[in-house]
Amino acid sequence: MKKKISLIFTAAGILWLSACTDLKEQVLDETLSTKVSDEDAANGLIAPVYALLPNLFQHTTYFALQEISTDEAILPYRGGTDWGDNGIYLALHAHNTTSTDPNVNNTWNTLVQSISRSITAITSFKTSTNPNASLYLAEARGMRAYYNMIALDMFGIVFIKEDPGAPSTIVRGDEAVKYIESELLAIEPQVQPKAVVGPGRLNQAAVWGLLSRLYLNAAVYRNIYGTQFDFKSDDMDKVIQYTDKIIASGQAKLSADYFAIFGNDNHTNEELIFAVDQRPDLNGHNRMAYFSISGDQFPLAAFPAANGTDGPGITSDFYQSWVQAYGTEDPTRDPRFYKQNMSIYSNKADTCINDADYKINRGILRGQQYGALRVNGAFVRCPDGKLKVGKLNYVTRNKANLAVDFTQNIDFTPEGSNYNSGYRVEKYEFSRVSDTGRNKGEADIVILRLADIYMMRAEAKLRKSNDAAGALADVNTVRAARTATTPPPALTSMTLDLLFRERGFEFYWEMLRRTDMIRFGKYEGKWTEKTNSDVHKRIFPIPQNAIDGASNLPGYLVQNTGY
Repeated sequence: MKKKISLIFTAAGILWLSACTDLKEQVLDETLSTKVSDEDAANGLIAPVYALLPNLFQHTTYFALQEISTDEAILPYRGGTDWGDNGIYLALHAHNTTSTDPNVNNTWNTLVQSISRSITAITSFKTSTNPNASLYLAEARGMRAYYNMIALDMFGIVFIKEDPGAPSTIVRGDEAVKYIESELLAIEPQVQPKAVVGPGRLNQAAVWGLLSRLYLNAAVYRNIYGTQFDFKSDDMDKVIQYTDKIIASGQAKLSADYFAIFGNDNHTNEELIFAVDQRPDLNGHNRMAYFSISGDQFPLAAFPAANGTDGPGITSDFYQSWVQAYGTEDPTRDPRFYKQNMSIYSNKADTCINDADYKINRGILRGQQYGALRVNGAFVRCPDGKLKVGKLNYVTRNKANLAVDFTQNIDFTPEGSNYNSGYRVEKYEFSRVSDTGRNKGEADIVILRLADIYMMRAEAKLRKSNDAAGALADVNTVRAARTATTPPPALTSMTLDLLFRERGFEFYWEMLRRTDMIRFGKYEGKWTEKTNSDVHKRIFPIPQNAIDGASNLPGYLVQNTGY
């Protein structure tokens, strides 16, 4: 399959869409049988199963719901002119989202469509004579389980459907957990090791990782509004069992360079287990890199139109968790916090550099920013033709007197909503080929990586038997692995609260925070601009248009409590 699948999707996927509402149509089968080979037909069926992953992992879908609803990210109404969007990001952060929220709607639609595409592929592969049919059938079935797992996590429901002509059965709670578990267990022996198919396809280690994640969160999924969660020993044993399998298998290795995990060449980074494949010819997006940085930060010498958008920053609450952890030392002591690619960014004098040496810093960006100077849409050049780099101001916002000086304070007040408010996150590397800043992503977006496997095992050890020593060893294994720079110092003790903090340091802005906060009992807490403690906000509303669309089936889609 490799890269070929997504290219074939251009031809075969469009035909699939025309047949998706009536699986009895012959257009798809006739076209595939007369114009493409059997192998291409099989590839064309499995491609749509993965094709919408970049859409799901965009800044205004899964990322927004998983991060802006938490203490890790906040998106104010910038300068009273940008990112207003009828208040949806303010509401999302304050836990006041409604059933008409477009981000909720887009996430729901992407999930439902991806489940539908998986069912189409499953149906076709059951009768296919292609040699890869059984493998692709297992992948499609596993991806259906994965999409349903996200739907369970975000909306509290799972769709069960085998007959394409019949409505899905909707299940919740323990029944939903058991269904996803059974599907993943069924395909576990059939999928291939990661070394064979890479991280961009559902592989053996990925299935073990998804099972670990399911068992770890099962207590929440069974009793989503509970005042306490029952983390059963059997579930924790299974978390340990499957994380042990991944670690022992050698299918993944911890990366010595933390930021290489999120670099443009990360498809071959051994820490990745499962990821959204965004290699250049797969037409990915650069939204994870562009979303937070300033509109006056232009990271590419080749493209003077590629910039940021002054989107979300981290809350001061999250930043202070770093400060509290490191006391008198600056958080840059931790290589996960910041990576300085050029010391030139801390040079207050304008400097001339070669285009090839120009590279934006990574991690959590604070204070005055320096970068390529731009006038009338073109970069300023030194007499020798080199790129002129200096102190940045908000020229593109017609606020030349406002420095691109990121401040810790960020909230919904006019001062806290200014363009420069909030420390920013540049975790994923800015794509080298993104001529607009938004498109042509190269970095694979992480779904599962080995550090999470160690952290999940540590948590299961704590929850099962308060094995603090075992949990501490797992956490310190991850910390000690970052040897490309000075690794963070080893911790000397471990509790659930310390593990929650450590997960924040390791996985910030990786779309795990909301799920983590709920599981650790933190989601009803208070942080910047958020005081709502309603437990019903743990899951999102089912979009109203989806409920209206199913009105011909009374009681089929019932709105979640509290919306």
